[in-house]
Amino acid sequence: MAEDASAEDLAQEEMRAHFPMAFGAQEPERVRLDKIHAATLPEGLGSGLGEEDEEDDPWRLPITHEVAFEAQGKVVAALDVDRAGARVLAGSRDYGARIFDFNGMKADLRAFRQLVPCEGHPVHALSWSPSGDAFLCVTGSAKIKVYDRDSSERCESVLGDPYIRDTKNTKGHQSPCTSGQWHPTDRHTAVTASEDGTLRVWDTTTAGQRTVVKPSVDRPGRVAVTACAYGDDGALLAAGLASGTLQLWDIKGKFGTSAAIGQVLPPKAQMVAQQDWKYVSGGGRVVKGAHAPGGAITSLTFSRGGFTLLSRSDDETLKLWDTRKFKAPVHVWEGLPASFESTKAIFSPDERLVLTGTSADRSGRGGAVVFFDAKTHGLVRRVAMPSSAVGLAWHERLNQIFVGVGDKAGGGVRALYDPTYSERGVLLCAGRKLRAKDPFDFQAPLVIHTPHALPLFREPRPGGKRKREKERQDPVRSQMPDRGGAAPLKPGTGGLIGATGGTLLTQYVLKNQGMLRKPEDEDIRASILRHAGKEDDQFNTFTKAYAKTQPERILAEEEEEEEGGQG
Repeated sequence: MAEDASAEDLAQEEMRAHFPMAFGAQEPERVRLDKIHAATLPEGLGSGLGEEDEEDDPWRLPITHEVAFEAQGKVVAALDVDRAGARVLAGSRDYGARIFDFNGMKADLRAFRQLVPCEGHPVHALSWSPSGDAFLCVTGSAKIKVYDRDSSERCESVLGDPYIRDTKNTKGHQSPCTSGQWHPTDRHTAVTASEDGTLRVWDTTTAGQRTVVKPSVDRPGRVAVTACAYGDDGALLAAGLASGTLQLWDIKGKFGTSAAIGQVLPPKAQMVAQQDWKYVSGGGRVVKGAHAPGGAITSLTFSRGGFTLLSRSDDETLKLWDTRKFKAPVHVWEGLPASFESTKAIFSPDERLVLTGTSADRSGRGGAVVFFDAKTHGLVRRVAMPSSAVGLAWHERLNQIFVGVGDKAGGGVRALYDPTYSERGVLLCAGRKLRAKDPFDFQAPLVIHTPHALPLFREPRPGGKRKREKERQDPVRSQMPDRGGAAPLKPGTGGLIGATGGTLLTQYVLKNQGMLRKPEDEDIRASILRHAGKEDDQFNTFTKAYAKTQPERILAEEEEEEEGGQG
């Protein structure tokens, strides 16, 4: 029997050798995702305007849950998500931009890259390339920058010559940029708008200028271009001006003429680079007075096919246009405050809804993301935000809505999603646990020394008690007040008696003969009577002039104490 048991065990060991070592091990207990997402459910979702029961919601809006990304210094005005749905770009008015990577983030949702494109200039626009290997950064500077996927600078445009009046003859923007977008299909082309009144098409590999576009204006002068956008296939280009004008260009085929035509070029020895870019002046479809003049058109967005255009302005309106009948808007939504010049308006992925952000007003009403029906133009939903909603993006693959919120005090990115309808993205990070603290972790305490603080708030200096007493006696280190140039007096010098009664011979003699007394031990009356009747009386020296007129002084005599007690 023993031999049969050993043979059976040997056969089992040979069989077990064909399986991995973890075969048969008990799997660790996993936390259910529905419990994790239930913790992110926002309180008081929506305002009840056009709100239906969640079970019968025909729109299936991914707004049941909300998470906040790492906070930023000011309002997040620029926001974009790459096509793969792996990374989010967020640009703020605090001059910085951050990159969030869903594949590496944990539940704290912290950015893995932070950069400052141009010190002292806020970020106005961020746009991923179609392939997602680079992104365009447009700031308040006249220069644009292109970064690769890991935030390394790839190229930077040149600054236009400010002394050339005709802006079509410069190689770059002359005034601060306002907006920009990467071409939807060409990974080597991007467009930007500027306050110098032009749009410029760039080669994103070298940041070289390709085309200068000058919109039509009512009268001579420069009118700032506040927004620009490409069509879904890149065949249309739209621009919004500060005068309230909208203009469209069809960029198929030959787009523009050479800016060098009709000019006398300098000799080749003086020519640094050949001026071979194109320019477009006027042309296209123009709608003057599309929005209130003097404001800013904050956003332009095309639908698929380019037949519908959304225009958002800071005149508190959102307008829907038909590009085939580009004369009057199809519908106008009013009462939508926009305090920031980058407030976005977009379509939903199925283009059934229109989304825009609203700013907080002085009455105390906060910002929100408002949903409208694109066909009936009715209000569908209003999702409240803690502050003004400016940046906006709805990713088609993730089915998640990203909102850039904030004000002058601070800002950040809020992500709205639904565990049932959304995929990946925030769902990957919400279920990841943070690193547990180890007892051996150490972080040095932050100590701030204030050497010039008041004595009440001054911290004790490091060192022993004896050292502190020595420093307190030092007039330089203890910052004792100046005595007027005289050296500090110490016991035993300057006629002072030492702490032990004095050890000098002169002090000893004077003290025993009564010539060295303390003022508090001396009797004033006895001192006056000591000089009475003497010629060297100092008192008589000053009063002998009045001897003839003054009465005779009668001084009381000292009473002798009786010896012995009373009988």
